Amino acid sequence: MTAVILIVDDDPVQRRLLEAQLRRFGHEARTAEDGLAAIEALTAEGAAYDLMFLDLAMPELDGLGVMARMRELGLSVPTIVQTANGSIEAVVGAMRAGAVDFVVKPVGPERLQVSIRNALRTDALQGEIRRIGKRDAGTLTLRDLPTRAPAMADAVRLGERAAASAIPVLIEGESGVGKELFARAIAGAGERAGKPFVAVNCGAIPQNLVESILFGHERGAFTGATERHVGKFVEADGGTLFLDEIGELPADAQVKLLRALQEGEVDPVGSKRPVKVDLRVISATNRDLFQRVREGSFREDLYYRLSVFPVKVPPLRARRADLRDLARRFLARFAAEENRAVSGFSPSALALLERYAWPGNVRELENAVFRAVVLAEDTELRPIDFPQIAAALGEEPEELEEAPRPSLARDLAEPELVRTLDTPALPLFAADGRLRPLEALEADAIRYAIRHLGGQMTEVARRLGIGRSTLYRRIKELGLDEECGDRDTKNGEAVA
Repeated sequence: MTAVILIVDDDPVQRRLLEAQLRRFGHEARTAEDGLAAIEALTAEGAAYDLMFLDLAMPELDGLGVMARMRELGLSVPTIVQTANGSIEAVVGAMRAGAVDFVVKPVGPERLQVSIRNALRTDALQGEIRRIGKRDAGTLTLRDLPTRAPAMADAVRLGERAAASAIPVLIEGESGVGKELFARAIAGAGERAGKPFVAVNCGAIPQNLVESILFGHERGAFTGATERHVGKFVEADGGTLFLDEIGELPADAQVKLLRALQEGEVDPVGSKRPVKVDLRVISATNRDLFQRVREGSFREDLYYRLSVFPVKVPPLRARRADLRDLARRFLARFAAEENRAVSGFSPSALALLERYAWPGNVRELENAVFRAVVLAEDTELRPIDFPQIAAALGEEPEELEEAPRPSLARDLAEPELVRTLDTPALPLFAADGRLRPLEALEADAIRYAIRHLGGQMTEVARRLGIGRSTLYRRIKELGLDEECGDRDTKNGEAVA
């Protein structure tokens, strides 16, 4: 599963080695050279990290200090702590501070992959559980709808401004983009958070029952009215009324809705007196409502009453940067609900999902992942688990499967170094049959030692039988700075 991962370490060699491994696993890696730079990266506008690797021992602001600052700022990025000190005290301290996992340098590729997979899966599941709980409690906010897509970020910013007032909001967007969830987030971020949120699908109400369902009726008001019904307006009193697909409301109901909004009261069918209500109205439509006004099928005065603050939620094809995050969240939830041991997507499955246009938007993606989880016969979702998506693209799922991957040892080596770094034995002769220069052999030995020991430079120097400062000087003299990490040197000594 591709993720955006922040690497925080004051050792440039460690940063470069971990960054290379993460990129080979298919993740997007970004780096910070110390704790202060990490906080700056996490709080930057538009920052959205799925995971953070955090070194414990750093100058000025160490790893525990970074996690403490994150708690103060309300940042909840899952953190894997890494350090050369594997003591029980360090492990306990990191876990108490909020780390989800702990690895000791140097960490092997298999352990690294397992740690990343578990952290991402746990975070996705916890995020879904948190969102569902806050939604049920009426406290879901726009901060609970993280996004990497500029179009969605613009909509969230508008929603935050709308939430700060009682202004009527009209949410526009195609079917399946999540208009109701967006409306719940606006309501949960405002002063009516935790109060009733009543959703009404205006297009699903029988025309002869619209008035009764919205405004209520008295017992005996009409044939079949055996009990009193308060109506959706009264149910939402004190909270928020969400009128979904408002463009489908019949013309006669539009007149009564306009009066209810203007007067702040409703007239239940068969009642002799109006009922006062205090609520916020958020409406939504998947149509061009102004076009319906011009066609005469929607009242102009009601349109201007409802669309004081329009917000457009973009379709999924306009926010493809969010597709992987959404897919991971849905996978975590459905795997837990169905008790299936499915933990991620194969690269070819993700590529397949990203090529599809998603006319049904987020709802279609959610249903596709649900079906794939039920179909899956492996711990990873593959293209064969999305036959309908592949068919819509005119592709055969079997042809999209990945070729077998090379071994991890070979995969982690630089392509031009595979021949010399697969084993400790270094060739003495070049391709032309001549002896290789001593500096070339020394460069290969240093490359191999750094990779073999996971970049733990003190141990590399000890094993090679040289001082640490000598090691850094030889890295610079042999031109290995870009490959093995940058260090400034002064009189042969490493300068942090």
